[in-house]
Amino acid sequence: MLPVPPLPRELFLTLTHILKLSFFFSVIAAAAGCKTGALSLAVIAPAASVTHRITEAKISPATLVPTTASTETFEKKVQQRAKPRSPVRSSGPIQFTDVTAQAGIHFKHNSGAFGKKYLPETMGSGVCFLDYDNDGWQDILFVNSTDWPEHKNGKSFPALYHNNHDGTFTDVTRAAGLAMEMYGMGCAIGDYDNDGYPDIYMTAVGSNHLFHNLGNGKFSDVTAKAGVSDPGFSTSAVWFDYDNDGKLDLFVSHYVDWSVAKDQYCSLDGKNKSYCTPQAYKGQSSSLFHNNGNGTFENVTKRAGLHDPTSKSLGIALVDYDNDGWVDLFVANDTEPNKLYRNNHNGTFTDVAVLSGVALSDTGRARAGMGVDAGDYDGSGQQSLIIGNFTNESMSLYHSDGSGLYTDEAAASGIGQMSIQSLTFGCFFFDYNLDGLLDIFAANGHVSDDINVVQPNVKYAQRPSLFRNKGDRKFEEVSGKLGPALQREIVGRGAAYGDFDNDGDLDLVITSNNGAARLLRNDNGNQNDMLRVKTVGTRSNRDGIGAKVTVKTNQGISQMQMVKSGSSYLSQSEMPPTFGLGKPEEGRTLTLQIVWPSGKSESMTGIKPNQFVTVQEGKGIISAQPIISARGTSPTGR
Repeated sequence: MLPVPPLPRELFLTLTHILKLSFFFSVIAAAAGCKTGALSLAVIAPAASVTHRITEAKISPATLVPTTASTETFEKKVQQRAKPRSPVRSSGPIQFTDVTAQAGIHFKHNSGAFGKKYLPETMGSGVCFLDYDNDGWQDILFVNSTDWPEHKNGKSFPALYHNNHDGTFTDVTRAAGLAMEMYGMGCAIGDYDNDGYPDIYMTAVGSNHLFHNLGNGKFSDVTAKAGVSDPGFSTSAVWFDYDNDGKLDLFVSHYVDWSVAKDQYCSLDGKNKSYCTPQAYKGQSSSLFHNNGNGTFENVTKRAGLHDPTSKSLGIALVDYDNDGWVDLFVANDTEPNKLYRNNHNGTFTDVAVLSGVALSDTGRARAGMGVDAGDYDGSGQQSLIIGNFTNESMSLYHSDGSGLYTDEAAASGIGQMSIQSLTFGCFFFDYNLDGLLDIFAANGHVSDDINVVQPNVKYAQRPSLFRNKGDRKFEEVSGKLGPALQREIVGRGAAYGDFDNDGDLDLVITSNNGAARLLRNDNGNQNDMLRVKTVGTRSNRDGIGAKVTVKTNQGISQMQMVKSGSSYLSQSEMPPTFGLGKPEEGRTLTLQIVWPSGKSESMTGIKPNQFVTVQEGKGIISAQPIISARGTSPTGR
């Protein structure tokens, strides 16, 4: 074979300059927002160095070696332009701004109350964040109740609001096929058929409903075919894969055995009818439905050891309390002992709440458990529990010691005294200021609209609470410092968090019993670094529900969150976990580790902060989008 003669020097230099100019204009075009091909996209990608991206584009870095002093200067300028730009930071004090009206949200819950004081009228309804059309923006689903048949004034429907990407929403309920009357309670979001589109389960007094996402903006009611109507007084629900077969199963909590025919008479003042407490009724067992993989489910409650007609359940949290890789269930009960169902890996569960220390208060009393969430608020890698309780009971903050035992640290943390006058429904862990420590939000409101008759100091409508994590397992109440929106009294029930404007910080949505919902935008909570992670399972369920996501900085600071459905009260927050990373640091890199429900563990290194990354099981990061923390003017005031 004859040797290939070398290129003439003039031709070599010409080609080199052409390549350099091409590279330079690609950078300029990318900075201007033009899509000029793989090279420009690779250069501005925030997750890697220029050399790495050039290599990915199959252009040898050696080709860019300067040959003259002038080209050396030219290359330095190109390298400077190619460096990832620092994110624009918002500034000023953090506050939550009520943008409900500006965002176009006009949902009002209808309890159907007309003087008969029926028990379900006290419950309120839930709210769920979901991205039902996979456009990368969180939409909002509100569950609604309706008028009682004996006092019918009109029709009430749930409401699905589509995110318009500009801070506003459009009501698409009818177009989506969700305009269905029911005495609705809660919602749970999960892709039960692994087709890539999130489906909706709504609980109700009466029959529940499963809506299959058709992928075209519409939903189909498949309740009858799926076999999950589960009649009774259902409250919260969660999707999870209890047998790790890659298909989401369904757990539904029930409250009490109530109907219009079984309604009891109760009175606070001995003269007028009031709402009864749950002690006036028998309980109802929760239900577990196993996913058959063909669009149908099987009720396996008794076989799984979960049949318990004494339960009066309201909130559910997914938790792996013993760190064995199998998701367990915590169930908050109202005036009955809480339940912690350990997953036995064989399709059955065992209640270990008493042994673990979460069934009762420290004085041995059953409290009025409402909402619940699990989270690692102290950086220990263990999931602790927060529970909303009745007035004068305080919230519960069960700290996990990692051995399967919990200690209620509500008093020691400061939350006990700060929450003693509140009646808390929706509650959850979230990092509102992105400092790397999970804070706690609580939606408050009494159940009796006439409570001040017998307790003048207790109000029906109450302020929500936001407890800032100060570190060292201590909290402080800061809602009074975060703007007027959090100081407004409402009859709070459902609550969820989600980054609806994609600016990196977590916003809030709250429902009010027989009142208007509220959307509270987090302003200036994104001044710290963060990372948002979406999981896509392959062997595991498509949503990755049950996956443990750990983020570690190059300084060795570590955080863990579990991908989950449910939590709070009748509600569900956005599924992708958001990790706050604290004050921005030059050169900060992250290691991301995911332990999937299938048992597969994956680790990714060299990740830059301030991104929304999507990780697919077996493939690693398949997409990375920069988080823009400061946006231009929008219809909602930004």
